[in-house]
Parts: sequence; C-alpha cells; structure tokens
Amino acid sequence: MKSTLDILEATITNVMTEVTGQKDCSALVRPATDAKFGDYQVNGVMPLAKQLKTNPRKLAEQIVAKLNSATADKLSDICETPEIAGPGFINLRLKPELVAANLLQISKDAGQFGIEKAEKPKTIVVDFSGPNIAKQMHVGHLRSTIIGDCICRLLELRGHKVIRQNHIGDWGTQFGMLIAYLRVLYKDKLKQPDSVSIGDLEQFYKNAKHWYDTDPTFADSAREEVVKLHNNDKDTLSVWKEFVKESRRHYQPIYETLQIDLIYAHEKGESFYKDMLPGVVAELKKKGLAVESEGAVCVFPVDSTHSTSSGQTSSPQAGFKDKEGKPLPVIIQKSDGAYLYATTDLAAIRYRVGELKADEIIYVTDARQGLHFEMVFTVAKMAGWVKPETELVHVTFGSVLGEDGKPLKTRSGENVKLKELLDEAVERARKVVEDKNPGLPEDEKKKIANAVGIGAVKYADYTNNRTSDYIFSFDKMLAMEGNTAPYMQYAYARVRSIQRKGRDKGIEVDKEIAQSQSISLTEPSELDLAKHLIRYGEAVSSAVSDYRPNYLTAYLYDLAQKFSSFYNDCPVLDASADKRPTRLLLCDLTAKTIEHGLHNLLGIEVIEQM
Repeated sequence: MKSTLDILEATITNVMTEVTGQKDCSALVRPATDAKFGDYQVNGVMPLAKQLKTNPRKLAEQIVAKLNSATADKLSDICETPEIAGPGFINLRLKPELVAANLLQISKDAGQFGIEKAEKPKTIVVDFSGPNIAKQMHVGHLRSTIIGDCICRLLELRGHKVIRQNHIGDWGTQFGMLIAYLRVLYKDKLKQPDSVSIGDLEQFYKNAKHWYDTDPTFADSAREEVVKLHNNDKDTLSVWKEFVKESRRHYQPIYETLQIDLIYAHEKGESFYKDMLPGVVAELKKKGLAVESEGAVCVFPVDSTHSTSSGQTSSPQAGFKDKEGKPLPVIIQKSDGAYLYATTDLAAIRYRVGELKADEIIYVTDARQGLHFEMVFTVAKMAGWVKPETELVHVTFGSVLGEDGKPLKTRSGENVKLKELLDEAVERARKVVEDKNPGLPEDEKKKIANAVGIGAVKYADYTNNRTSDYIFSFDKMLAMEGNTAPYMQYAYARVRSIQRKGRDKGIEVDKEIAQSQSISLTEPSELDLAKHLIRYGEAVSSAVSDYRPNYLTAYLYDLAQKFSSFYNDCPVLDASADKRPTRLLLCDLTAKTIEHGLHNLLGIEVIEQM
C-alpha cells in the first residue's frame, strides 16, 4: 500500500512537468505544520518558479488548474479542491472517504499496517554495538546498541535482508598485556581461566596497561604473548578463548535485558578477520595504492567527493589533509609488522561485499569516528572492493551527558557501567510502581518495573536527534507526562482497558471490529485520529530514510495525544450502534500501532495494565 504522501508527490510532480515541460520537477509534498491549513503542503512551486524566472503564485495557479482538470482525476479521489496560500504554496486536505477507506485497508493488513515493502529489497549489513572483550559494557555502548537494533528492525519491516554484525574488540596487544600480567602474578588463574570474572579482567587489564607503559621488560613479554596468540599457540589461545567467553557471559544478558537481537551467531570480531589482513595489505600494494612511509605501509586516499572544511567539494585529485595541510594516510601496517583497526575494517568491507553480498553496509558508531570511516570507505572504493552502487553509510550519534553537561561518569570519573545503569532504572521504576499501585501482586510489580525502567532508558535515547548529545535524567525519562516511555505505555494500557470494559459490559468488541465494512468519521477528533493512523507508514519511511528513531517516537507521541482528544470528545462504549464500531476500530488500531511501534520497532515492552 503506497503512502498517501508518495501518491500525492508522484501525481503533483507529473502535473508540474506537464505544465512547465521541465523534467526535473519535484512537488516536495510535506505534512502541513498547522492542521487549519490542511493535511499536506506542496513546497516545490517556489523553487521551480525561481528556476524558470516566473511568478510563483501564477505558476501555482496554473498547476492547481491542471490538478482540478480531468487529467488529474486521481487527485480528486484523494483530496478536496487544492488551495493556494502565500506566494505559491499549495495546501491539500484529504477527503474523509479516502481516510476511511485507507483505515479499513490497514485494519485488514495484519502486521504490516499498510507499510509498503521496498520495491527492490537489498542485502544490508548493519555493524553495531561492538563491546570490547575483558571490559564491561558502559554507557558509551548504549546508543550504538539500541540505535543499531532499531535500524535493523525498520529495514526488516520494509522487506530488506538484514545481516547483523557485532564487531567485538577481541584481538590485539591488550590481550598480550593481560596474559603476560597473569603469567607473572596469577599463574593459578591461567590454569583455571574460567574462575576469572569480568570485573577481575577489567582491573587486571588496567594494572597490566600501567605496567606495560612503565616497564620495558614487561612490555617485551607482553609483545611475546601477542606473537604467541597470532601464531595460535595452544595455551595462549586457550586462555584468550576463556576471556572471550567470560565477556560474553557479561554482555549477552544485557542484550536480553534491552531486547536487542544480537546473538553469538552475529559476532564477527576483529579475530575473525586476522587471517585476511596480510592479503589486504598485499592486494593494496599490488594495486599500487599502498606505499611505505616512515617505515609503515600506508594508503593516501583520494576522494573526488571529499569536502573541504568550508563545505565546498574539492578538486578531483584532492585527498585528506591534516591541520597543516599535509596528506593524511590510512596506516594499514606498522613498521613492526602489526596491523591496525583500519586494516581490519578494510578486511571487513571486502568480506561483507564479497562473501555476504552486501548492497549496503551501515556502521553505527559515535561521531568521533567520522574521519576514520570516511577515509576507510575511500580506500575500499579505490581498491575496487566496493561496487559503485554499493552504499557505505556511517550512522553517527552524540554523547550521553550527565546533569553537568559533561560525558556521563561516576563520581570517581569512571565510565558508568551499562548494567548498573539499567539496574538502577528498574529499581527507580519499581518505586514508582509501589507508589502508584501498592496492591499489585509481586510478580506483576516486577514485570511492570522492568518494562517501564528499561523502556524509559531506551525511549529517552530514541526521542533525541541521534546526532545530538543529550542529558541523561532518570526523573525526566520516568515521568508519566510528556514524550516518555511510561506515558506511552500508559496510553497503550488505557486503550486496552476500554476494550476490556466493553467485553465486561457484554459488548462483542472483536466481532464489531471484524465486521466493520464502512467507517463513519463525522466528528473532527475522529477524523483527526484516523488521518494520523493512516500516516504511520510515512513516519516509518522517514525514520528509515535518515536512520532517525526520533521520527517514530514523535509520531507515537502525537498518536497518543490525538487519541486522548478523541476519547474526551467521543464516547466509545456508550456510543450509538451506528457509531460504536468505527470508534472501537479507532481504539483497536491505536493500540496496535502503539504496540507495533514500541515493541516491534523500538524493542520496548507494552503493558496491558498499569
């Protein structure tokens, strides 16, 4: 089912082409910012008039005249007579009959809500989360993990084949340090590595890093352990595997708590690519792209689309420069023979395009890695590992800040552990439940507290523009008012309670909904709610196109608000026999849409009773 916006865009663009003879027209149809002017607004007339050097209002009049003619019958089935506003905007108002028909169609489209599948489904690899082995996940992993998961869910809804990849940090010098440290001070731990907890590993690594930085002899022994690891020494490899298992025992329960679809099968850590790294370097050398520079092997990427700091596209032969204007290299092998993150990332691209047949690869990391990925993407394209039509996308996000406006830390200056943060969210939610409903059964309190606490953390993150920093506040995210998870969960429970009350009164709610063959939208708040319900697909499309979950949370919050207005204005259970089926259907679709958005797309539990 094509969205109304897409139909309007195509229809009006065609008319603009007929009127002007220009082939590059775009109607630029957008939802109206103020309902009193209509439901949609055509914004493309003014830029087209500027291009043609003509009066925009006169051009709008010509377009509207054509839209009102027999050649635009399709539009007359959708909208009332278009109206011209201001210097050349065209306002469109949907016909109630169209809204009613779409609503019925959506109600019968189980699970898909009228959301159109992609015309050409793609294979899309999404690289997200990426915890480090021997370290606990901290608040810095939150955004990559939940935004990445949401992107996967949105893409799957549109019919794409999504391949999740958890690029865990499980290889490198840090493991040499850690194993060397244990060999000197905790030999018994090496004999029984499964006795080491994640907390032990984290502290051992901090101690080992300090020792490595201050004692050349220990540094040499750590490097020897790295060599053993790379050479698949049986004992060293066995200890390393236990470290990975212990780390997995820490982060896998966190994924389950957050309802993140990441399992062992999705892991493709740095170690997975280790045997591919020599081939990456050799091929880049063979192609004349890699050169030696100060003992290291480097590629100096050249990108014809690379933008300068002023935002202007640079010349075709311009590359990446540092602040002094010197060429910036991508180092793929150090002078001592060691490989770097960039080498692994290049191997991953080659594998994902060559073996996984990816049409698109999405990386979900913080914005600070922007230059790294821009340069790595450029090298991969220069090497011919990426087809011209293959998309490499870096989805960035800002930082989670404390109340002081600085990156969220503990009082001691440490990163806040993600498990501890989630535990506190559930604990605080439990106190809210105790205050609101002390008489609930114990298991019900626990269930609600978990759903509300975890949902609050996730939803608060999603409501923010992903590229912006945001201040983490338990008080705000657990509030029952405003665009929060508790408010949305309550809105869902409220709608479901109406249906339960109806059944208790002997009303055959499901039967009346199922047998609805026509919909009567006579009250303004009925029509307003119905219009919003049929635009769910537009919200999903916007969220997918720019990988921004906040478009979805904004839609859901508006839906809850419009339902509240509808319920205040229109009796449901006490409505007359001719009106009640329509209103029950509006309630049912509201509940199902909120549930689908929260649970299916954002991974947040809904609650039947609060």
